[in-house]
Amino acid sequence: MLRVGGARLLDDRDRRGVRSILEADPVAACMVAARVEVAGLDPWRLGGELWAVGARLDGLCFSGANLVPLRGERSALRCFADRARRHGRTCSSVVGRAELVLPMWEQLAEHWAPAREVRADQPLMVLAGPPAVAPDPWVRQVRIDELDRYLPAAVAMFTEEVGVDPRAGDGGAGYRARVAELVAAGRAFARFEDGQVVFKAEIGALSAQVGQIQGVWVHPARRGEGLGTIGTAALVEPLARMGRIASLYVNAFNHPARAAYAKVGFTQIASFATILF
Repeated sequence: MLRVGGARLLDDRDRRGVRSILEADPVAACMVAARVEVAGLDPWRLGGELWAVGARLDGLCFSGANLVPLRGERSALRCFADRARRHGRTCSSVVGRAELVLPMWEQLAEHWAPAREVRADQPLMVLAGPPAVAPDPWVRQVRIDELDRYLPAAVAMFTEEVGVDPRAGDGGAGYRARVAELVAAGRAFARFEDGQVVFKAEIGALSAQVGQIQGVWVHPARRGEGLGTIGTAALVEPLARMGRIASLYVNAFNHPARAAYAKVGFTQIASFATILF
């Protein structure tokens, strides 16, 4: 094992132990579990590294496009922050359970460039089973030939939610490719009216136990009509048929979205936090 700053880099020899930890916290760990189930722990296939502290993996952290602390006391979080600091910031965010992210950010804040935004309270919500409201019958999977009609809504959602245009830098090629991948996998859903998207959402991370709903968006001209509620229910239904728990996280200040998700039947089980760069 490679030891840097008190943390060690894991490989496929540690896969069983990692899987056990991820399965013990399936909702919060969904984003990482979905990758590990497919790619194992090899960094090249995983798209990042898994770091651990302690012989029994008392601390666990994923480092890739996002930095995701998964487990650990403050001492373990200090080790992960030290390794991240030594390598320099390559992630676009630090995200995960608030009780892990915020103490880790305390260790990193003075060393990394100022965060663009700190979202310290994001309710993590789940729904096991069918939705409590009737799903929108007009919400369906997006076809790959509809990508050009779907993409403007995806860009609008990302810009509203994250605060930056995802097309910046490369003219949108990278973002288009990521959206196309979701569409091709059958995990992008929308309601089209007169060829225009009025509701959209995706099943982002999909592990053996959980499907994480992301990118929920309603056209500004149609907000307040309940499309977000019944549209989200339309994504919960296929997850329930697959035997997956539906999950999502939302900003605490987004009261309309929280109310909509509560109507669908979602309940809060924890809080996430996200540090955006």
